[in-house]
Amino acid sequence: MQEKGNISIHTENIFPIIKKFLYSDNEIFLRELVSNAVDAVQKIKRLSSMGQYNGALGDALVEVAFDADKKTITISDNGLGMTAEEIKKYINQIAFSGAEEFVEKFKDAKDANELIGKFGLGFYSAFMVADQVEIQTLSYQEGAEPARWICDGSTEFEIGPGTRTQRGTDIILHVNTDSEEFLEKHKLEGILEKYCRFLPVPVKFGTRKEYVDDDSLKEGEDDTVAITEDDAPVAAKEDKAQKPARKEIEVDNIINNTTPIWTKPPSELKDEDYLAFYRELYPMSETPLFWIHLNVDFPFNLTGVLYFPKLKNDMEIQRNKIKLFSRQVFITDEVKDIVPEFLMLLHGLIDSPDIPLNVSRSFLQADSNVKKINSYITRKVADKLSELFKKDRKAFEDKWSDIGIFVKYGMISEDKFYDKAKDFALMGNTNKEYFTLSEYNDKVAPLQTDKNGTVVYIYTNDPAKQDSFIQSANKKGYDVLLMNSPIDSHFVNHMERKLEKTSIKRVDADVADKLIDKDEKIDSVLSEDDSNKVKGIFEKAINRKDMNVHVEGLSPDELPVTVTMDEFMRRMKDMAAMGGGGMSMFGAFPDNYKVAINGNHKLVSRILSAGTEEEQKQLAKQAFDLALLSQGMLTGADLTQFVSRSLELI
Repeated sequence: MQEKGNISIHTENIFPIIKKFLYSDNEIFLRELVSNAVDAVQKIKRLSSMGQYNGALGDALVEVAFDADKKTITISDNGLGMTAEEIKKYINQIAFSGAEEFVEKFKDAKDANELIGKFGLGFYSAFMVADQVEIQTLSYQEGAEPARWICDGSTEFEIGPGTRTQRGTDIILHVNTDSEEFLEKHKLEGILEKYCRFLPVPVKFGTRKEYVDDDSLKEGEDDTVAITEDDAPVAAKEDKAQKPARKEIEVDNIINNTTPIWTKPPSELKDEDYLAFYRELYPMSETPLFWIHLNVDFPFNLTGVLYFPKLKNDMEIQRNKIKLFSRQVFITDEVKDIVPEFLMLLHGLIDSPDIPLNVSRSFLQADSNVKKINSYITRKVADKLSELFKKDRKAFEDKWSDIGIFVKYGMISEDKFYDKAKDFALMGNTNKEYFTLSEYNDKVAPLQTDKNGTVVYIYTNDPAKQDSFIQSANKKGYDVLLMNSPIDSHFVNHMERKLEKTSIKRVDADVADKLIDKDEKIDSVLSEDDSNKVKGIFEKAINRKDMNVHVEGLSPDELPVTVTMDEFMRRMKDMAAMGGGGMSMFGAFPDNYKVAINGNHKLVSRILSAGTEEEQKQLAKQAFDLALLSQGMLTGADLTQFVSRSLELI
C-alpha cells in the first residue's frame, strides 16, 4: 500500500537552504551517506555479538556504484535496514525545535559542516546533488517487509512496499543537471579516497573487469557472451581456435584500509609498519625522523600517529599535513585548534570520536574536549622528546637540526611546553658541540660575563659570511652559537626574555673587543689630533650617510676596519624580514652601520703618513672595501672599482 505525506520540519524553506547553503561543499554528500551505511553495518555486527540478531551476517560491505546513463549514484549496505515505521521516524521527522529561527540564523552562513552536524541532516545532504532520492530497505527484524521511500526535494514524500530481498539499505540518488560531474568515475573515486580511505567497513566502488582463461569452456562452445568487441583485450573476430577461451569476471575494487595502524595497539606494531603507513600518506616525502603513537581513552578518546618530518627551509610548505578523523572518517586537515600551533609542522593524523563528524570552526574553538586534546598532544610530544634525549643523547643531537625548529617554536608559543623543553633543548655552537641551556650557561659564564654581571651569548646566523668576526671572537676565547634556522631570530628574543641576567648578541654586532663590555680599555697609539685626522680621511673616502666612522683603540691583531650594525637595530630588521608581528615598520628604517677604525693597526699609521691626500683616500677606501668584502657587502660597481684599485696598488 502506497502512503503519501509531508516531512515534518515545520517549514518549507529547509531544502532550498540545504541546496544553496551547502553548494560549495557539495562533495560531502558522499561522505555522509557512506558513513551512515558504515554505521548500519557496524550496528548489525554489534547486535549479533550481543545475541540480539541470530541471522547470518555475511561479509560486511558498503558499495558505491553509479550509472552515467541513468544519472544515478547508489550507496548500498548490508547493515540493519529499516522498516517503514523506522523510515517515518528517522527520515521524515527532522526533529529540532524552532526551525524558523534556524532558517533565519543560517540562511547567510558559510559553514556547511555546522548545519549538517548540529541538526542531524546528514541524509538530507543527498539533495545537494540530487533532485530525487529513493530508499530501498529491508530491516533485520524477523518478519520485516521491504520498504521504499522516495522524495523529490520538496517536503512531500511517498512510502510503500520495496523490492529489496536482502537485509540492508540502498540509497539511490537521481543526480540533478548541475551535479553531473559526480557521475564521473574519477570524481567519485577522488571523494572516496579523501573521506573514506580508512573506514572500518570495506567500501567497494563499482567493479572492474578482468579477462581470464576459462578452462570450463570446451572447444567449439559459444563464448561470445564472455568476450565483447568493445572491451575484450582479445578481439572476438579472431579465430577462436587460435586463442584460449576467455571470459569476463568482476573484481571487487575495495578502496579503503579498514585497519590502519592507529587502530592497533603500539605493542603490535614495528618500525616498518609506521614507515609503510607514512609512505601511504605521503608518497613523495622523505623518511620521517621518528613518530609518536597517541592512544588515550580518558578524559576523552583519542588515537593517532604524529610524525616528525625532515624540514625544508620553507616552513609554510610543511604545514597543514595533519588530518583529523572521527571514527576513521576523514573530517578536515584544518586542525589548528586541535593541534598546538607549533606542531602544525608535524605530519600524520588524529582520530577522536569525541569530535563530531560534521565539525565546525566555531565548535573547535569552543569545545572543552578540543582544548583538552590540544594540551594532551603538547604534553605527549614533550614527553616523547624528553624520552629520546635521555635514552640516546647522541642520536638526539644528530637529529637536532631537524627537531630544533619544532622545539624552539614550541618554547616560544607555549609556556607549558617551554617548562618541559628547557631540559632537553640544545644550543649548538660553530664547533658542532651541543649543550642544554644550563650546561651552556655554565660553559660560557666564566669568560663571557660583562661588568654588570650579565652573561653574553654570542651567535652567528651565517658562519661563512661572518667568518672573520667568528675568528676574532674565538681568539678572545669566546664561544659562538650557530643560530641559522628560520625561527632563530624570534627564538633569540624569546630566550633573552626568559633567561635571567643574559644578553644575546650576533657576532657582527660589534668588534670582538666591544662585544662584551668588561670595562677594559685599550689605549690608542694615536693622539687626539691624529684620531680626528684619520676619521676625516675615512669619512671623505667612504662618503656614505649610512656609515658612521669611529676611531677606537683596539687590539693590533684586529682588522684595520670593521663594519657592524647595532644589535638592536639589526634585530628589528631581522624580525621585520621574518614578518614578526608589529615589526614591519622597521623594514622602512634606513640602514645605519658603524665603521670602527682600529687606531692601533699598522695600516692606519701608514695611511696617516701617506704622501698625498689622494693616496690617503685611496688606502682608506681600500681598507673600507676590504671590510665590506669580508661580509659580502661589496657588490656591483663598487666591487668593480675595488678590483681595479687593487690592481693599481699592486
